[in-house]
Amino acid sequence: MALEEALQTTTDSEEECTFSSEEEEDFDDELLHFEERFDAAEDTISNECENDSDQMPAAKRAGTLSWKAETDVDRVAQTLRFLPAREPGPLLSAADSHSPMSLFKLFFTESAVAKLCHNTNAQAARAIAKGRKYRWRDVGVDELYRYIGLVFYMAAVKMSSIADYWRQDSLFSLPFPATVMPRDRYRTISWNVHMSHPDADKENDRKRGTAQHDRLFRIKPLMDTIRLACKAFYHPRRNVAVKERLVACRANTGMTRRTKVKPTKLGFKFFVLSDSSNGYTVDFSVYTGKNSFPTDRGLSYDAVMSLLDRKVLGSGYHVYMDDFYTSPKLFTDLFALKVGACGTYRDQRKDFPKTAANSLSRNSSRGSIRWIRDGPLVCVKWMDTQEVSVCSTIHAAYTGERVQRKIKAQHTWKTKILPCPAPVTAYNQHMGGVDLSDQLLQYYAAQHKTMKWYRKIFLHFLDIAATNAFILHKELHGNMTHDQFMEELITELCGVSQKAAPKQFSTDHVPIPGAELTSNVRRIATVGRRICVHCKAVHGKKQQTPWKCQACDVHLCLQLNRNCFQEWHKSL
Repeated sequence: MALEEALQTTTDSEEECTFSSEEEEDFDDELLHFEERFDAAEDTISNECENDSDQMPAAKRAGTLSWKAETDVDRVAQTLRFLPAREPGPLLSAADSHSPMSLFKLFFTESAVAKLCHNTNAQAARAIAKGRKYRWRDVGVDELYRYIGLVFYMAAVKMSSIADYWRQDSLFSLPFPATVMPRDRYRTISWNVHMSHPDADKENDRKRGTAQHDRLFRIKPLMDTIRLACKAFYHPRRNVAVKERLVACRANTGMTRRTKVKPTKLGFKFFVLSDSSNGYTVDFSVYTGKNSFPTDRGLSYDAVMSLLDRKVLGSGYHVYMDDFYTSPKLFTDLFALKVGACGTYRDQRKDFPKTAANSLSRNSSRGSIRWIRDGPLVCVKWMDTQEVSVCSTIHAAYTGERVQRKIKAQHTWKTKILPCPAPVTAYNQHMGGVDLSDQLLQYYAAQHKTMKWYRKIFLHFLDIAATNAFILHKELHGNMTHDQFMEELITELCGVSQKAAPKQFSTDHVPIPGAELTSNVRRIATVGRRICVHCKAVHGKKQQTPWKCQACDVHLCLQLNRNCFQEWHKSL
């Protein structure tokens, strides 16, 4: 009865509260204005909360989060669209024929080699003016290409010293180098090869200790040419990798760096950007010290930013790196530039999560996963044989990937399938690009001992050019192994035929004076005398002679009672 009375009262009230049409329109307008003011106030409060969250330090914000397990669902904040500045891959026509030498000349162009010859000749003239005692004639472009061919030949055929390549009294004698150029000519070019002009070097050296001094001045002309060529004839695919590379050198220049974790312990540090799919060196920079980069964000931050030029590359790239470079600041800034990043990280580094809530422990089972997401950045920990820490702005924490591991149980090894985070799987797959690049470089590394630090880097430039040329040839044609490519490149550079080994013709083996003839009659038979290699090898005597073989470039006796020249060539 009470319910019926209440309903009747409500009905009576509704009947009493009737409005005219004008009053209804006024009421609707007031209600609409009220809703608009309410929505505006709600947006303001929401924005203020977001701003407060953004202004909160990353380390403090990460400290308020707790680790989640693989059973918790994670999703990527935003998928970046891949928009490269050019078509990825070789920027050459596959329909055209490309020989190994034509591809090598994309990096060591004839104009660059001509400039190298000019600076080398100037350096030799300066050395002779200072009193160096050796014969010198100006080197030309063709001869310098032959010299480079011999450098690659020595990288492929290892001997204990440079002189051994011209020895003819050994079981391991090699006939090829002597047909390309004499030993003394090779050595004098090696002593004087120069990438900058000596006069300009002197001007730069006067600025030492000032901000205008360029520590890389002696290598910069050729370095700029190589870097430009690396980017001009190939555009990387989506996945690229950044890593450091050490070029072995013990010179006391103030630029060499020491490391304990790499096979090369001391040398020049290169920061390298390479294509993960094939190891192509896209770009590189040389570390010269604390003032290498202009900003104050840290060496690792600046090194990565200097290699990732968005105008050259485009947007949507995925870059992989190791724990030396990885930081939340770098990854979020790259993400703002529409570049995704993934890499291992060091737990002690600033702004990474340090909360212990639900974290991994020493007793965690193998395959356990923990993750924290902070906006686009996800930090993942995975227990393998030891704890692995990876962060990414590309992947979700776990998407169902599995890996196989050998686990010992009851004195027997068994294969077990373990869950693996998506960033770890991608890192292992794509970070190998730099390792592949280093591996290809080491197969035919042109490095050997030298007295000048800049020549070490010159030899490394040769390695980069030859390796990139091989990768281009493989991408365009794919019909050569690395060995075959280098063999053909050497024969083309040296100007010989690849089908048959070059033979030494008897017309080349003629005795010539060991030194230039002098106008002093009293000294005409003594100038240029050297020890006869046949007398020393066969008889153990140090007989001196003014004669040498033109082709073999070795001194041999030529007398009526001692014809070492004839005996020596019987064994050839």
